Amino acid sequence: MARRDYYYDPAAPKPNSIHPAAAVALFNAEGNILLLRRKDNDKWTMPGGTLDFGESMTDCAIREVREETGLEIRITGLIGTYTDPHILIAYSDGEVRQEFTLVYASEIESGELKIDDESKEYRWVPLSSALELPLAESQKRRLKDVIEYQKEPKTFLR
Repeated sequence: MARRDYYYDPAAPKPNSIHPAAAVALFNAEGNILLLRRKDNDKWTMPGGTLDFGESMTDCAIREVREETGLEIRITGLIGTYTDPHILIAYSDGEVRQEFTLVYASEIESGELKIDDESKEYRWVPLSSALELPLAESQKRRLKDVIEYQKEPKTFLR
């Protein structure tokens, strides 16, 4: 299924769904952030996905990272909340989703990195150059907050 991201676009379709989601800022020993290149829009993103019934948001973040990367993590903090109604994702099946994402900081506990079929590749990227990759505007906003969080841990409310 293909997707198109809209960021403050007056031509964006009206939203018809909202799904709480988690994304995770995950760093290796060298301090590089893990980014995945999505198949559905060919853009880079932090690992993450939508909440399932019966789980907490932190459980969602941990599960999504495990499913998408094979890594077991521990959540260490909340970087930000992102619920801007002007940030939308339109899917090829007609769903138009309003942004609702919590971004977490984490540490790797164990596992061997292997990506699932939602991504075409992964890359450990120096945080200082992460914004140079092809990213959705919403992802750029989140990564800018990750950069600030690395300097001084605080939660961003967007």
